[in-house]
Amino acid sequence: MLSYRATLDVPIATVRTISGWSTAHRRAHDIRPHQRACTTWGQAVLVLRWLKDGTDVRTLARDAGVSQATGYRYLHEALEVVAQRSPEITDVLDRLGRDGEPFVCLDGTLVRTDRVAARTQASNHLWYSGKDRAFGGNVQVLTDHTGFPVWTAPVEPGSTHDITAACTHALPALYRAASLGLPTLADKGYTAAGIGIKVPAKNPHPDPDTRWRNELIS
Repeated sequence: MLSYRATLDVPIATVRTISGWSTAHRRAHDIRPHQRACTTWGQAVLVLRWLKDGTDVRTLARDAGVSQATGYRYLHEALEVVAQRSPEITDVLDRLGRDGEPFVCLDGTLVRTDRVAARTQASNHLWYSGKDRAFGGNVQVLTDHTGFPVWTAPVEPGSTHDITAACTHALPALYRAASLGLPTLADKGYTAAGIGIKVPAKNPHPDPDTRWRNELIS
């Protein structure tokens, strides 16, 4: 089998950080944390390759020197370790407010999946998004004014409307932020979301001022 070198387009500091988190996790949960088949560095590289390039688990496991079953276990363990370190939305908004952020943006995205059998009480596919015409999970994403993601919500089934997912995971914190001077811009799917959530006006023939406002929000 041919071996070759490759470069992963992520900062070394990111690998070190995830490796450190995995080390702490192993020390807290493993009876013999130093007897794993793969180092925490190798596990960090494994999960980052999956996140960055979508490398298949068979290849990841082979390169890490573990079985495919162990590769899946290492991948999901690393994802859980990273997820546990994700910031709370209130902490994110407080930091942005202190930094003088003019506004944040809220939007939902569908993370596509294979076909899922689960159905709603009305017998519709629970994880099917009619808007995107695909199976997947609805993830609410908060970005700063430059469009850089600063927070993501827990996943909801793809059939969940954006405003419903936002009510569950984001709106209460965004109301508080708006009261402190940090408004939220969103698309028309969040119409009537509440105070501080700025959305384009629904008008087929807007006047110049409304058209300009809609363009600024969009």
